[in-house]
Amino acid sequence: EKMLARLQQAIQERGLTSAEEIQAYLHELMADEAPLFSIGPLTPLDQAQALIYDAWEEEDESRRVQLARRALKISPDCADAYSLLAEAADTLEKSRDLYQKGVQAGERALGESFAELQGMFWGMLETRPYMRARFGLAHSLWLLGEQRQAVAHLQEMLRLNPDDNQGLRYVLINWLLERGEDQDLGELLERYPSDIAADWWYARALWLYRTQGASAEATHTLREAITRNGFVPLYLLGRKPLPDYLPDRVGIGTEDEAASYAAEALHAWRASDGALTWLAQQLAAPSRRGRRNKT
Repeated sequence: EKMLARLQQAIQERGLTSAEEIQAYLHELMADEAPLFSIGPLTPLDQAQALIYDAWEEEDESRRVQLARRALKISPDCADAYSLLAEAADTLEKSRDLYQKGVQAGERALGESFAELQGMFWGMLETRPYMRARFGLAHSLWLLGEQRQAVAHLQEMLRLNPDDNQGLRYVLINWLLERGEDQDLGELLERYPSDIAADWWYARALWLYRTQGASAEATHTLREAITRNGFVPLYLLGRKPLPDYLPDRVGIGTEDEAASYAAEALHAWRASDGALTWLAQQLAAPSRRGRRNKT
């Protein structure tokens, strides 16, 4: 993102507008990277964001906080600065308030383009700080028990960015399950019918069980989920302990994917009467024996 931001600044500074001009400049950069790195930030917000990029590379939290505060002195519209301060806050309430300020800063920074970019958020770099702050706000609200508001934020964010580059739908499916909002969950599942992640298959199976009971469709979906990632039931049923630290990245069908999903979805499965017993029965069913998980 840091590189993309510098490239965008360079294109704007040179006044390049046509695809041909931009393509020619990219060829120039491929031959010599110096022109790109010599470009300075164009606005106070650009300068503040550059400090945030530096802060993300810092391992020391106090240094990250210092850079975030410096960024806000340069531009109070730097949403990512508020998000960094929220991550370092010592209470959930303070974190929530800082994320809220970040959302407001992101709105100010986008200005009139906010409405124009709806449906394309995250695809445009300038929208990302706002989206990061709003997700942080939603998560803080959820942890503080303000679940209805938290869900509403994620639903609106998916409207702003239907492609869901942040993976918000994986968080939302479990929140909807925990709240028993099966109708909204069904609509969400239908919006991404081609999703192959374990989160999606197991969520669909659990949703079908909650709405239909142990029907043929629910059972078929669960068995397909187990085929796609057979590690998931081991964590949901407590046969393997969840790791102390979850991976930053996961692969489809891997044990890392299973652990990450189970950590988020375990409460929803426990809250669904009889669901874990049903899962255990399907795992032990003769049709499951002898099959290996596909990775």
